[in-house]
Amino acid sequence: MKPGPSPQRFHNPDKEPQQPWELILAGDLTDKGGELMERLVEVPFGSPGLIFFDSGGGSAYAGLALAAVIRLRGLQATGIVAGECSSAALIPFAACTQRVVTPHATLLFHPVRWQSDDEMQLEEAAEWARHFQILERSLDDLLSKLFDIPVERITSWTRPGRFVTGPEFAATGLAQMVDLFSGDLRSQLKKLAADAKS
Repeated sequence: MKPGPSPQRFHNPDKEPQQPWELILAGDLTDKGGELMERLVEVPFGSPGLIFFDSGGGSAYAGLALAAVIRLRGLQATGIVAGECSSAALIPFAACTQRVVTPHATLLFHPVRWQSDDEMQLEEAAEWARHFQILERSLDDLLSKLFDIPVERITSWTRPGRFVTGPEFAATGLAQMVDLFSGDLRSQLKKLAADAKS
């Protein structure tokens, strides 16, 4: 009896190792938030990736939206502060499952800044002030939950505002430190890539 054809092997993308995607979050979030959200939605659901941060912040709403997309899509993002990660940019950085800083990184924590239209009416200004008071408290609570630290630590940094260096931030246990001038930088980067895949 002649053997039948060998069973057909179907392509199963779930069985193939995923290469980590890379995204750069740089500049003002107010201007680039929509484009960055599109990029985050284009990557596979639940996939590993690297997000390089060099942003002074921008709109708190843009930061909230990016953090929400990272969490809602289950992205296994490793956030790397390549330069600055301040203000609203801290929110998506906190949403990353792993965080990395260099000795030269800077993170600025401060209260939400009120940006308004010059044409705003008195009643509208009063509503904005009320809303920003709520937003400020809720952002402190959100950062506390995302970083998994007491809210008192966040408020000690945000009131009245504080620059936190990469080494200071890593010393809290909230991030790993990567030394750009280390002889084993290559192995550090390989470990980061491997951790991002797992």
